[in-house]
Amino acid sequence: MLLYAVRRLIFLIPMLIGLTIIVFAIARLLPGDPVALAAGPNATPAVIESVRKEFGLDKPIPMQYWDYVTGLVQGDWGVSIFTRRPVFEDIMTFLPATLELVAAAMLLAIVIGIPLGLAAAVYRNGFIDYLTRTVALGGIAMPRFFLGLLLQLMFVAWLDLLPLSGRYPLIEIAPEHITGFYTIDSILAGDWYALSLSLQYLALPAFAMCLSPLATIMRMMRASTIEVMQQDFVLTERALGISQHRILFKYVLKNAMTSTLTVIGLYVSWLLGGTVLVETVFDWPGLGLYATQAILSQDFMPVIGVTLVIAVIYLLTMLIVDLLYGVFNPRVRYA
Repeated sequence: MLLYAVRRLIFLIPMLIGLTIIVFAIARLLPGDPVALAAGPNATPAVIESVRKEFGLDKPIPMQYWDYVTGLVQGDWGVSIFTRRPVFEDIMTFLPATLELVAAAMLLAIVIGIPLGLAAAVYRNGFIDYLTRTVALGGIAMPRFFLGLLLQLMFVAWLDLLPLSGRYPLIEIAPEHITGFYTIDSILAGDWYALSLSLQYLALPAFAMCLSPLATIMRMMRASTIEVMQQDFVLTERALGISQHRILFKYVLKNAMTSTLTVIGLYVSWLLGGTVLVETVFDWPGLGLYATQAILSQDFMPVIGVTLVIAVIYLLTMLIVDLLYGVFNPRVRYA
């Protein structure tokens, strides 16, 4: 297993190098002059040129890329033209909120989707199967931002059960920063009141984001389970008199999970890159809002930094999925 993991890690290096080249080139080819925007409408050409030299944008593009890559190796991700803050510090400020939101959404999707998909396969063409089909179609077709607005209308305006937006009450002191995840920090501090508030603010945006992956995981789990249940080894186990419960949870579930793992890994990166609308609707202070502001202001360094962070998380997620493949199917380790 260790050799298998090392091989997968080595494969990540050329991917990251190629990604930095592509993202850096695209960011530099975008129309507009961010330096002129940052300097202001009344800036003289001398001031604009001074700002350009300050950020190293007067150098040839290959030299700019080399400076950026060497800075990445040293932990320097560049400086935002507009905030004048290091990009790495900005990303570390906004990233925990997005990761907490994505983790909560994926946890809901996995915990609900896998059992429902399994039940839909076992009771195929029954009530549970038809119910999951309806939920799956609605979950895939419903836009996340529209679902978020409906949730706000129902649970905030009508029922007055949950907060409208934000990550934590403005009048309350947030949990002590340990991991950046308010829920985990509250548990580590033993502050159950803070945990309750964090979960209340997290509930609606997490549910709005989880519906689409929930529907896909549920349908994939159903299809994989049905396929596995028709395999010869399952029929043999039934003929030997092994109980249905043992066959389902010891053999069928393990084999059916491999296809579902791929969907889970892909959805992690999809949610990371698609949090903008949900974060906007719920005013969630995450990486999506930060990236949107950087794009609108043509601030290159934050855009590149956010893209690299999402790409690294995606690659690490797929590495974990590959390793889990080896757990569920040992033959994959030698492929």
